[in-house]
Amino acid sequence: MRKFGVSFSGVSLLLTVLLAAATAAAEYYNYGNALDKTFLFFEAQRSGKLPAAQRVKWRGHSGLKDGLAQGVSLEGGYYDAGDHVKFGLPMAFAVTMLSWAAVDNRKELSASNQMQQTLWSIRWGTDYFIKAHPQPNVLWGQVGDGESDHYCWERAEDMTTSRTAYKLDQYHPGSDLAGETAAALAAASLAFKPFNSSYSALLLSHAKELFSFADKYRGLYTDSIPNAKPFYMSSGYSDELLWAAAWLHRATGDQYYLKYAMDNAGYMGGTGWGMKEFSWDNKYAGVQILLSKVLLEGKGGVYTSTLKQYQTKADYFACACLKKNGGYNIKTTAGGLMYVREWNNLQYASAAAYILAVYSDYLSAANAKLNCPDGSVQPQALLDFARSQADYILGKNRLGMSYVVGYGPKYPICVHHRGSSIPSIYVQRSSVNCVQGFDSWYRRSQADPNIIYGALVGGPDQNDYYSDDRSNYEQSEPTLSGTAPLIGLFAKLSGNLGSYGGGSSKPYQTTKPPASSYTATPTTYYSPKQSGAQIEFLHSITTNWMAGNTRYYRHKVIIKNNSQKPISDLKLKIEDLSGPIWGLKPTGQKNTYQLPQWQKTLRAGQAYDFVYVQGGPQAKVSVFSYN
Repeated sequence: MRKFGVSFSGVSLLLTVLLAAATAAAEYYNYGNALDKTFLFFEAQRSGKLPAAQRVKWRGHSGLKDGLAQGVSLEGGYYDAGDHVKFGLPMAFAVTMLSWAAVDNRKELSASNQMQQTLWSIRWGTDYFIKAHPQPNVLWGQVGDGESDHYCWERAEDMTTSRTAYKLDQYHPGSDLAGETAAALAAASLAFKPFNSSYSALLLSHAKELFSFADKYRGLYTDSIPNAKPFYMSSGYSDELLWAAAWLHRATGDQYYLKYAMDNAGYMGGTGWGMKEFSWDNKYAGVQILLSKVLLEGKGGVYTSTLKQYQTKADYFACACLKKNGGYNIKTTAGGLMYVREWNNLQYASAAAYILAVYSDYLSAANAKLNCPDGSVQPQALLDFARSQADYILGKNRLGMSYVVGYGPKYPICVHHRGSSIPSIYVQRSSVNCVQGFDSWYRRSQADPNIIYGALVGGPDQNDYYSDDRSNYEQSEPTLSGTAPLIGLFAKLSGNLGSYGGGSSKPYQTTKPPASSYTATPTTYYSPKQSGAQIEFLHSITTNWMAGNTRYYRHKVIIKNNSQKPISDLKLKIEDLSGPIWGLKPTGQKNTYQLPQWQKTLRAGQAYDFVYVQGGPQAKVSVFSYN
């Protein structure tokens, strides 16, 4: 990100004064900013024809013929990680986690004007799942050959590797993959219900059919799609069947699905397994927390006894994370990071942190405590643990490194990601073939030419050490399943601390989704140049319209002097402006504008507004100078 004329470092100081009750973490970590960047990772992972509003400009259309060789259109969806395979199981888990955030953190996401962005991220996955489920007992579970894909280092736009599609059907079952996809669609139906009831109903219809398919024709998906075994080997399908049933019960209120989870509680391990991890492969802790909500809301009825057993296992997971589980606790590094496995460990920390933040809310709403072998604990302790993991991820660690790419002053710059490491097709238009990519780009020690904002890399080892090396894929590769839980986690934490969470990073300007108008989103700038000076920008879109194939927006920006002193000769830097502007005067310097002659001074508390029109993303407005 480019540096502007006004320092943003004072934002942290200002918010600390205004939010004196906030935790110390707020002084350093801007969860709202981290949330904004995380959405960009999902845009970078998009397969298919990209929309006009695509903000990650180094990406282009790709995978447009996926599935056509098998007679089905499988365009769309997400690439899994640093590769270009569309693996169904982790993609579905990621969509479930995004949807859970949209459902349980709607208030926080709406307050930060990120709800539509969340729904966009979900729908890019769910539209693909609908295509992949053309018949009740058919689910296309993967596109791309993992083996050949991993032997090549090329951009998605240049792909020369096999795009074979693999399906599940009654003769080739996959209860884990079908169950997880059913859970994703059921959760997504809840997310969309207040905004698009017809699409919500469509998602729910597919979810019900997929659950029936998963339950009736049982088997591991990796037995039916052996190509996935080296990459996403499934350990079982019982947890996914319970997970899908729990989400379908929440989405429909139908007691059939709750009864299913109760009748199979012991047989499928829901009330038997006490877990110390939650991931794309192991959903038990999520099932147990989700069903505990039913009990905590007093809706257990005849199933109260079994639901209490589910909650006992939910407590086991939570207590293990807090190290109050009678010795049966999670492992943590010296720096406090939850440590499960050497390969891509941060995916376990992000997922655990989010569901513990969720469980904290469920317990708090019921005015209940967490009962651990080492004593009862207030729900706030779970949120504190979740925050500790988020803060570690964002830079509170021995290396002072953010593991979310593009966030903070220090982050990974040699990410194991093909598109990030090779110049964009708009910069280097000649194709980069399979072997050339390894020779010319993979082995380079220089930083990636494209910053893949918002990507959560695999993270450090058990000694809190991280090697920023592109070939070190166990640590440097980002994944959908690892990054997705951060949406809900950062939303929850930003909601606790204000819309920007009290951070020290510059806000990233987001593209607002199409609508006729939006509530103004304030961006506050504080400059040490003049003690007490505070300038606030409130951005809003007042109308929009289509002209040809382009949607244009009328942007209104209110400039407000919130300080106790007058400000004169204010100059603004406005970047990425492609349309006309009214109310400001060019200064003669590139991208720099000033207020008109009659408005040279803004008195304390006074506001002034200007307007511009353009298609695509909004312009970036910042303070250049003032007296």
